[in-house]
This record gives sequence, C-alpha cells and structure tokens, in this order.
Amino acid sequence: MKHTLSVLVEDKPGALSRISNLFARRGYNIESLAVGQTEREGVSRITLRVDCAEHSLEQITKQIHKLVNVLRITELTPDDAVEREIALFTVAAPPERRGELMAFADHYGARVSDLGPQEIVFEMVGHPEDLDSFEELVRPYGIKEMVRTGRIGLSRAVRH
Repeated sequence: MKHTLSVLVEDKPGALSRISNLFARRGYNIESLAVGQTEREGVSRITLRVDCAEHSLEQITKQIHKLVNVLRITELTPDDAVEREIALFTVAAPPERRGELMAFADHYGARVSDLGPQEIVFEMVGHPEDLDSFEELVRPYGIKEMVRTGRIGLSRAVRH
C-alpha cells in the first residue's frame, strides 16, 4: 500500500539522509521525495511517498520519531489531505500537431512555459494522478524531456 508522509524536521545537515536511510535499510524504495521550507524559520518539511505495508510503516515511523531533528510525522491520507505535484514536459510539437496538444493542455490545465519551432514545454500543477493522465496522453507525440517534483501535501483545513 502506498503512503504519503509529512515529516517536520529542524533545518540541520543530515536530517534528510538519516530519514531516507531508514527506508533503504529496510528495503523500501521512496517513490517521491520533496523537501522545502515551512512557515517556521529553521524548520523544513520532508514529504515522501513509499509503498509498504501498514505494519512496516508503523515501525519505520517509530524509528523516525527517535531521530535527532525530527519534530513531527503525519501520514497524509487522501480524504484528509491536499496533495499536488509540479511537472514540466517537453513534447515534440510540429506546427500541424500543436492544435491537438494545446487542446489537451487546456483540458488538463497545463500551461505553455516555452515554445520552440518543433517542441512545446508544458508546465502543470495538479493532483499526481492528473499529471499521470496528461503524461499518458502526450506520450505518443514524443516526450523529449520530463521532470516531476514528487508529491507535496498538507492536511486539509479544519472545517467547523
């Protein structure tokens, strides 16, 4: 089962490697990893996606809690979190095919970031599954380059 974890850490050297090493030592591949600043100075958020059993995740979470510099761990569940990802796609786009590609981009909310004589660079922000769908749709046109940030997420806003 796939899990998304949000780990708040003190912004100190080695925090990321200690956390990722815990997964590696247990033989679990981290599918995506994003690190960035938070609203608090000196605190970073590590968002990672891993495929492992619930029991294994509980054990790893307990081990992460014991690490120096870890402040809080939250599992982001689909119902209780907002998750997004950013991607850039360079797609082969001769002039006669651009209309189709632009229609796909419009449908998925992708923006043109750069335009060349034979290719278009699309920028897309959205739910990871939407990015998967857009990628699948433009792949037959020829994806020359692609980069994705990996998931980021936050718990949903509290509703009263």
